[in-house]
Amino acid sequence: MGWFDNDSDQAQAYDQFQSYNGSEEHKAKLSHELIAGAASFEAAKAYEEHVARNGQPESHAKAKEILAGFAGAFIDREFETKGLDFIDREEAKRHAERQLSDASYQDY
Repeated sequence: MGWFDNDSDQAQAYDQFQSYNGSEEHKAKLSHELIAGAASFEAAKAYEEHVARNGQPESHAKAKEILAGFAGAFIDREFETKGLDFIDREEAKRHAERQLSDASYQDY
């Protein structure tokens, strides 16, 4: 994978988050940083598929917009399906956007 390899912090966060089973003992381990890392990894995978189908966006700003959309969709879906309403959803989105912006900057 291009930006986040399988041994990256984001990949590890994704694996940790996917292993969350909804139990109360694991809720304390979830943080907006962990969720943002998982969202960044998922968004990077979706973005690579998007680029393969549609080509590279014309600007870094457009790439960041696409990445933010993918990350936001992941975060919204996970908050709804895993009942994580107690965690600051918007902070997780902002954190993911920062990670993705930094990673995508190298392409522009």
